[in-house]
Amino acid sequence: MKIEFEDKQEKTIFSLLVGFGLITLVVNIVKIFTVQPASQYILLTLEMILGIGVLFVPFLFTKLTGLVFPKMVRLYYWFFLWIAVFLGTGLRLIIVIPFWDKILHTVSPILLVAVGYAFIGYYLRDIDYTKISPWLFIIMGFAFAGLCGVFWEFWEFICDSLGDMNLQRYMSESGVPYVGRAALMDTMGDLFTNTLGALVLTIYSFTQRHKPDYFKNYAFRKVKK
Repeated sequence: MKIEFEDKQEKTIFSLLVGFGLITLVVNIVKIFTVQPASQYILLTLEMILGIGVLFVPFLFTKLTGLVFPKMVRLYYWFFLWIAVFLGTGLRLIIVIPFWDKILHTVSPILLVAVGYAFIGYYLRDIDYTKISPWLFIIMGFAFAGLCGVFWEFWEFICDSLGDMNLQRYMSESGVPYVGRAALMDTMGDLFTNTLGALVLTIYSFTQRHKPDYFKNYAFRKVKK
């Protein structure tokens, strides 16, 4: 699989992230032999190996589809993996910081808005960007991120229904179900932070809407042959 970067900055960021992933992997391998119970760190070690692997997903995507992830989308994707997989899971910040989950729900829609721009840009690739209203990107990118957030809550609901996983935090750690608004707080909090995160890139994009190449830089493009 051929790995190509748009510039030296992107290559440096990717190399640093792979290095950070290897460090978290080593930390968890060491804990297998030094901390009990060891089983949780065996699982975390496997998750870190998988996490390092998914760093290469944009390049695999290009190999399978012939479409190139633009630099902006790749950077958002790698940043999310850094805070979600390596910091949150690998270094256990999701346990140390109670609201880490909400941070993830705020950052992930920024990535999703960017992906929305990438799809829109690709499907409108044959049209002069100066003739496309920037509001199309702004509205559709925001809507795409919001819809993905709703689908994620559907997924958590299905997992809770079939596997009793308590992903939507509808019961206490001891298994006592919450009642009324308390049972809704986690789900509604996730949807709220998802919307807030989507607004971050949406508002920034609004300020950049008059730049002719701003949205074009997000678009998927075909591999040059």
